[in-house]
Amino acid sequence: MPDAVLALDQGTTGSTALVFSHDGAVIGRAYGEISQTYPEPGWVEQDPREIWETSRRVMQEAVADAGLGRGDLKAIGIANQRETTVVWDRSTGTPVHPAIVWQSRQTAPQCEAMTRAGLEATIRERTGLLIDPYFSGSKIRWILERYPDTVEQARRGALLFGTIDTWLIWQLTGGAAHVTDPTNAARTLLYNIHEREWDPVLLEALDIPRAMLPEVRPSAGLFGETRVEAPVSGVPITGVAGDQQAALYGQGCWDPGMAKNTYGTGAFVVANLGRHRPSSHGGLLTTIACDQHGQPVYALEGSIFVAGALIQWFRDELGLLASAAESEAVATEVASTEGVYIVPAFTGLGAPHWDMHARGAILGLTRGVDRRHLVRAALEAMAYQTADVVEAMATDGAMPIRELRVDGGASANNFLMQFQADLLGITIDRPRLIETTATGAAFLAGLGAQFWSTPDDIAGVRQCDRRFEPRIDDAERATRLSGWRQAVDRVRTR
Repeated sequence: MPDAVLALDQGTTGSTALVFSHDGAVIGRAYGEISQTYPEPGWVEQDPREIWETSRRVMQEAVADAGLGRGDLKAIGIANQRETTVVWDRSTGTPVHPAIVWQSRQTAPQCEAMTRAGLEATIRERTGLLIDPYFSGSKIRWILERYPDTVEQARRGALLFGTIDTWLIWQLTGGAAHVTDPTNAARTLLYNIHEREWDPVLLEALDIPRAMLPEVRPSAGLFGETRVEAPVSGVPITGVAGDQQAALYGQGCWDPGMAKNTYGTGAFVVANLGRHRPSSHGGLLTTIACDQHGQPVYALEGSIFVAGALIQWFRDELGLLASAAESEAVATEVASTEGVYIVPAFTGLGAPHWDMHARGAILGLTRGVDRRHLVRAALEAMAYQTADVVEAMATDGAMPIRELRVDGGASANNFLMQFQADLLGITIDRPRLIETTATGAAFLAGLGAQFWSTPDDIAGVRQCDRRFEPRIDDAERATRLSGWRQAVDRVRTR
């Protein structure tokens, strides 16, 4: 059996483990769902122990599925849901509070306090981010305020903070490694993306002890060695990236101007800017991604909070779909939405609007609207939100995006991809393996462990499945986008 690399993609709704051979083929896989809880309206939480146990289990199952034994696995790469925050006891490993998920709005009061304190410009300049509950810094502050006894523990280093990558590495190494990478650190409101270090000014402003923060290491390199049961024991962890940066890397978007969109629970458009230091004025985020060697470069990102989660809502709460895959067939049964627009602001609006108080709406209903029109409108909403972000990127002076590479579960929906090409007026490129987040984690780990010697060794692994070309003219495109923008204006609070 050939040597292999294991990639763990720990996402919002589940953990996926894929085993890659040296030629980039997937030779083993496993998946496990992760539950979420909603203690109060707008709150989203998860059990960190469930995240760990599910991730550990699927890693074991994927290795078994590949038929690998001890010594066959050469490296592990991790991609993770970003911003989701865990604070735990260093000595016992017990979380202080459930993981606060990136989607959660429960830290809005902390964000409002930061805005009143005049921190917006400082945070924007140093981190590339906006003040919003999305990011980890306000979540750490919320936990420390909710449990006052933890403050002194945090100052002594008895409590640790981590995004999900850090939590998983700490578990995998038996508590030996408290580490993260620049792409995850850049999502905390605490990391200076220009100096590449935890920012003392921001730590003081948010009153977050430096002692509880992890060490930041390069995305491709050694993070630690596993101490769990065989055959995953004794394997180096050599690649780590936040899920969206991992997907950008897995899509081969290594050069400035290349961009991808991941259609998952949310949707995330990321454009590689190389060494150029942008300053967004269009509601986008400046963040850190990886060049071909896994070293930090700048990127522009538009974060859409609700994408595939809207289809899940249709399936699980409304009962309008038996499965997410059914949505394509249902949507194509009608020629249009009959003027219906769905703005899925379940937890506020993300980029480029950043309205934490906005809430979702279905607009344009008439008596002739039925299930099919609503399902079509739900799929179209993903494309409209993406179009808003791509337009904002152009406004910010980013290199023109002439092609958008796509991945994530909803990218398998041909209706959605064609509608996306029509709205943007550019080519949509979908790879054969749409699990590019795991692919990116595997590539980074393989480079970090010298499983692949150079980026050239993996450049040919990505293969195109289908390209979608625009089919509508500028006038029709403008009409559709105008209707969407009117709908968004109806739900905005600022």
